[in-house]
Amino acid sequence: MTGLTEQTEQWAGEFGRSYTERNDLGLEGLDQLYQTQFGISRSELNTRFLGTLPRDLSILEVGCNVGNQLALLTSMGFTHLTGMDIQDYALARAKERLPQATLLQGSALALPFPDNVFDLVFTSGVLIHIHPSHLPTVFREVCRVSQSMIWGLEYFAETPTEIPYHGQRQLLWKAPFADLYRQYCPRLTLVREERLPYLNNTANVDSMYLLRKEE
Repeated sequence: MTGLTEQTEQWAGEFGRSYTERNDLGLEGLDQLYQTQFGISRSELNTRFLGTLPRDLSILEVGCNVGNQLALLTSMGFTHLTGMDIQDYALARAKERLPQATLLQGSALALPFPDNVFDLVFTSGVLIHIHPSHLPTVFREVCRVSQSMIWGLEYFAETPTEIPYHGQRQLLWKAPFADLYRQYCPRLTLVREERLPYLNNTANVDSMYLLRKEE
């Protein structure tokens, strides 16, 4: 597989499998987690950002893990869904719950798709686990395969900041990802962004953003 790094090898292996088992919450559990953390469910956030979009859009999730986010989009009525993940164990779980979706293994550093093939490409808690030196490549890859929109939810900071993660280093960073996208992909414009402080620790903030790719 192309696009392997120190980080992707961790997520593709036993460390990533443990993450999958620890975070496979199901849709109700995921909504409850967001309600507890932010005072709003993930389903409600998705409706705020995507509720008016046509349901026949072609959508790619980069780093889909077991497919919870794709399942939430299915519940909204979206039908043309593709997911990609580095971890084969998570993909096997995703295929069980999303037989109607296209699911394949691959790296965000080398997306196995033609240019401009998806209407919307998104990540959720994925960019935070990519080393900052590799982010420009990922931004350009996501922008390359998106024809129209890029959507994301990631851990936010004004400047890139490393955070220890389960006792390890070089596995988690928070950053202004919507701004960085536009730095490396100048054709992108910001449609909407919401900052979501954690209710139990307002020093921690997530950012949900929607970007549009201009001609």
